[in-house]
Amino acid sequence: MTSARERRFRTIAQEATPIVGAYLQRRIYPLPISDVDDLVEETLIIAWRRLDDIPDEAPIAWMVGVARNVLRNAQRKARRGERALQRTRVEVTSASAEDRVVADEAVRNALAHLSEDDREIITLNAWDGLSSAEIATMYGISPNAAAVRLSRAMERFRTHLALVVEV
Repeated sequence: MTSARERRFRTIAQEATPIVGAYLQRRIYPLPISDVDDLVEETLIIAWRRLDDIPDEAPIAWMVGVARNVLRNAQRKARRGERALQRTRVEVTSASAEDRVVADEAVRNALAHLSEDDREIITLNAWDGLSSAEIATMYGISPNAAAVRLSRAMERFRTHLALVVEV
């Protein structure tokens, strides 16, 4: 046996769902069209929760208004995700292949002459972009100790690099 509340919701949902779906389809970009069903479903869930707020004289208009807000939230979420993705992308510089081979060989040889600890702390800083404070957290040492270790390792690296380049 269905209650009056359920009957009211079913009536509104049957009338509004095709209109809400069409509204969302026309405005879905830049989201994929496959998201329309999920957005309609979310709109219906909100309508069920707020059934008492739906005006008797304009239930479809109210549902379209809810769909509009649901769509805007989904688009905002997609934009935030895209911005976060853009921040994590690595920019690639395009040096000539010859420059990369020469530089890589010199760097590789200089790094090979360092201890494992020196190599690790230099690559954490130079390649992974970690600051000395972040390296300190990683190693469980004070930021000052990490800065000193990094400075000394870089000095040894520069010395080996200068020797490799001179040869």
